[in-house]
Amino acid sequence: MRHKVAGRSLSRSTGHRKALFRNLVTELLAYEKIKTTEAKAKEIRGMAEKMITLGKNGGLDARRRLLAFIYDKKVVDKVFNDLAQRYAERPGGYTRITKLGRRLGDGADMVKLELVA
Repeated sequence: MRHKVAGRSLSRSTGHRKALFRNLVTELLAYEKIKTTEAKAKEIRGMAEKMITLGKNGGLDARRRLLAFIYDKKVVDKVFNDLAQRYAERPGGYTRITKLGRRLGDGADMVKLELVA
């Protein structure tokens, strides 16, 4: 039975999976759109939205929490200066997933994950 087992393992070890999620969230916030598989996009969507909400809350604690998760300091500055102001009036739902079809190599469902304008 799989009681209280949340999230997808994506056939990776815990450290590899966490690093993958951190990389994807960093790239999404830096470039504001990424192309990835549907499973990965659904996993990181909530993480990215939490990062933007932390930026909206402001404060030193929020900045330190962002710096602990996001690899690039410039992306953290972008979250606080640009994205927090852009989504100041929006109560949530900062991302959008658009299906692109299947990947030729292995047939994985590909999606475009982007920040809502």
